[in-house]
Amino acid sequence: MVCVNRRDLGLLALRVGTGAVLAAHGSQKLAGWFGGGGIQGTTAAMEAMGFHPPKHSAVAAGLGEAGGGVLLALGLATPAAGAAAAGAMAGAVAVHAPAGFFAQGGGYEYPAFLGFTAAAIGLAGPGRYSVDHVTCHVFDRPWMVALAFAGSAAAAVAVVGKRAKGQSDEPQEAGR
Repeated sequence: MVCVNRRDLGLLALRVGTGAVLAAHGSQKLAGWFGGGGIQGTTAAMEAMGFHPPKHSAVAAGLGEAGGGVLLALGLATPAAGAAAAGAMAGAVAVHAPAGFFAQGGGYEYPAFLGFTAAAIGLAGPGRYSVDHVTCHVFDRPWMVALAFAGSAAAAVAVVGKRAKGQSDEPQEAGR
């Protein structure tokens, strides 16, 4: 009889679900899939939201979401993936914050949830049903957790801090 670990199965479901949502959002920004604006549309949205340079911001957001999402779903380089996705969501939270908390009013509820979920996965680890486990955690060492989250936090602060003041505080879905 095969014994299935419920914790590892739960982490797999959480990783795949969260990773797929993040990857889809990032692919809207990078490739224009699923009704997104691609790099050109996302660059224009980033400029309208006051992020400079807008193209670099568009690529960073897209890679943080798409790359972080794919890696989370696979359970590969899990600390870095969780940190990258959480950092990208920190930027989205900053954009949506003036509209309050709840998503129906354009608030930051949804990006905050995705960011906290990605961060929690990065901190908890991927579980046994992951590429990290198969590769003996070569990209998931304890020191990588601190480094990944410190780097992501610093990058998020820098990007959000460089956002031009006086720009529209109306939340926009980047890339749509």
